[in-house]
Amino acid sequence: MDLSLSVRRVSLRLTETVRSSRGEIDSVDTCMVAIAHGGVVAYGEGTPIEYDGVTADDVARAVESDGPALLGRDLSDPQAALDRVERWDAPAGARMALDGALHDWIGKAARQPTWKVLGTPRTLGPTVYTIGIASPGEAARVVQNAPPVGALKVKVGGSDDIEVLEAIRRVTPLPMRIDANEAWDLDLARALTPRLRALGIQLIEQPFPRTEIDDYHRYRELPCRLPIVLDEGCTDVESVHAAGKLSDGIVVKLCKAGGVRGARRVMEAARHAGLTVLLSCMCESELAISQAALLAPLADHIDLDGHLYLSEPPFHGLGLQDGRIVLGEAPGLGVTPGTISTPGPERRRA
Repeated sequence: MDLSLSVRRVSLRLTETVRSSRGEIDSVDTCMVAIAHGGVVAYGEGTPIEYDGVTADDVARAVESDGPALLGRDLSDPQAALDRVERWDAPAGARMALDGALHDWIGKAARQPTWKVLGTPRTLGPTVYTIGIASPGEAARVVQNAPPVGALKVKVGGSDDIEVLEAIRRVTPLPMRIDANEAWDLDLARALTPRLRALGIQLIEQPFPRTEIDDYHRYRELPCRLPIVLDEGCTDVESVHAAGKLSDGIVVKLCKAGGVRGARRVMEAARHAGLTVLLSCMCESELAISQAALLAPLADHIDLDGHLYLSEPPFHGLGLQDGRIVLGEAPGLGVTPGTISTPGPERRRA
């Protein structure tokens, strides 16, 4: 029985504009795929890394071109298909999409949630909610209206970072970490660190540009510094080894590592190297978050909040209880599609 593959590029609208040192966004483009075989339809999401020049169209074209051959004519051996996807020389978002659909298939074929098949806990977290760059008053308002999460991540790189963090601290006792997205330099980090420590900031994500290696080395020499984790500066297993010389941990995202399989290898390498692991995401739907959630046991921190910003979620099934994500009980990844994420006309057939 033939297997069919369909691909759709989807625009995800956010509830409000989110600002970081890279700019501002009110929507993001992603790629949704569906594979159908034997009466089962499975879904996967693949997110492009646009700051590296990859678009949703690039992801969709790669899946359309090579996906049928990678999947084969049936899914009698989904692990072999996952092996082929992991070795595929394609944008990481394309590997993420097919890898996600295959993990959805594995659960649906077994008529169980994939998290149960793999032995992953249903409840994970606590997760964060990310606060974009804003004025102190705006940031405090966002925090007060935020979902009931267990921690906060605050984007920094504006002219009044400390004032914003102080305003947030006045309205919440939640743990806080910050993300500079490469916007700081060593002098600024050195000057702000004592005040950041006084505010109880847990760690800094990617404070300096990836190319400023000396700044990372020199900051690590400071007494009473904050822990640093690398995001943009760590994408695969090979980069984990370099990260260990510059930071205390890494941020793992399926869209950088190429799906569950690739991310698992990065996380295992990081744990072997003694690095802290943050499992994170972009602004993504509940489908992508459910893919990433399969790796929660390997993470020290859960930063899976991308779905909490969407005004029209294309998938549904995740819960949020006591600051923790609760995975769906439906077979497969545990989420079900709404109207805008239903795959478009079939473009390729294996």
